Amino acid sequence: MGGKKHRLKHIFSHMSLLKTWQLVLILIPMLFVSATLLRFDHLKMVDLKKEVLQADEAEDDAKIATSMQALKKFTFSHIVVNVVSSNGIERIAFGTGPFYLEKQYIRKASAAIAEAEKHLSSDANPNGNVFAQAMAVCKPQAIRNGWQWNSPAYLNCMTGEIAKHPTTDSLENSLSAHVPSTKLYRYDFVSPIWAPSPAGFALLLCGILILLIFIRILVWCVLRVALIFLKKA
Repeated sequence: MGGKKHRLKHIFSHMSLLKTWQLVLILIPMLFVSATLLRFDHLKMVDLKKEVLQADEAEDDAKIATSMQALKKFTFSHIVVNVVSSNGIERIAFGTGPFYLEKQYIRKASAAIAEAEKHLSSDANPNGNVFAQAMAVCKPQAIRNGWQWNSPAYLNCMTGEIAKHPTTDSLENSLSAHVPSTKLYRYDFVSPIWAPSPAGFALLLCGILILLIFIRILVWCVLRVALIFLKKA
C-alpha cells in the first residue's frame, strides 16, 4: 500500500513540473485513447447482446441464461456508452438499452394459452368456448396478413378477443395466471458512470489533467489581474 502511495506522489510531483502546454499535449492523445477504449467496451456489449438475441432466436433457454449472465456481468463492470431510441428520439445512455426476448415470450404465451384452453372447456364457460370464438375472429386476419400461429400479432389478437367476453372469474383468473406479462421478457442493464476498467482509468487520468489545466489557467488569470491592480497602485 505504501509503495502505491509513493508511486502516486512521484507521478504527481512530475506532473507538477510540466508546463500547461505540455499537459494539453498529453491530454489530447489521452482523450483519443479514452474514446477508443469506450468504443471497444460498446462493441463488446453489442456482441454479447447479439449472442443473447441469437440464443432467443434459436429457442435455446440454456444458452439464453448463460449469455444473459455474461452480458449482465460485463455491463455492470464496464462503462458502456450507448445511443438508445425512445419514441423516435435518440439519447445517450449508460448500458445496453432496452431489448426483448421475443421468441421466448411467444413460446411461453403460446403454451399458456394452450394450457388455459385445456382447462377451460365450454362447460365451465357460460359464453361457450371463447377460444374457438376468438380463433374465428383472428384466424381470417392471420391468413389475410400472413401471421404465423405463434406470431405476436396473432397472440395479441387472441388475447384481445378473449378479454372481450364477460366470462367467469375462473376464466379471467386462469388466463391472467397463465399468460406471462411482456415486462418479464424486457431487459435493460444499466452500466456505472465510472468503473475500474481500462476505459475508466483513462477517463480518470483525463479528468486529472483537465483539472490541473483548469487550476493553472485560473491561477494565471488571478495573478494577471493582481499584477494589473498593483501597477495601477
